Amino acid sequence: MFVHNVFFWLKDKDSEEAKSALLAGIKSLEAIESIEKAYIGTPATTRRPVIDATYDFAEIMVFADEAAHDVYQVHPLHTKFVADCAHLWERVLIYDVEA
Repeated sequence: MFVHNVFFWLKDKDSEEAKSALLAGIKSLEAIESIEKAYIGTPATTRRPVIDATYDFAEIMVFADEAAHDVYQVHPLHTKFVADCAHLWERVLIYDVEA
């Protein structure tokens, strides 16, 4: 299993329009066939010194393997998402996990 964890920080945290646009863009990725499971959300309310809750949105994508992830990376819906939404975020951080 290959788990792709992506965290997004918005440029304009106060803009409801930017939030809605980024969330819609992230959700559009769920249509990519190589994704087995997708989880999209915002930081949980848990607060401890080891928790980073500074991000605005996270997507957790589960793939069968790295090859399925690689299909996702070049899929037209993914490249469209990046082209359409990259102007909305100031930072993206990715943690890929093999399980």
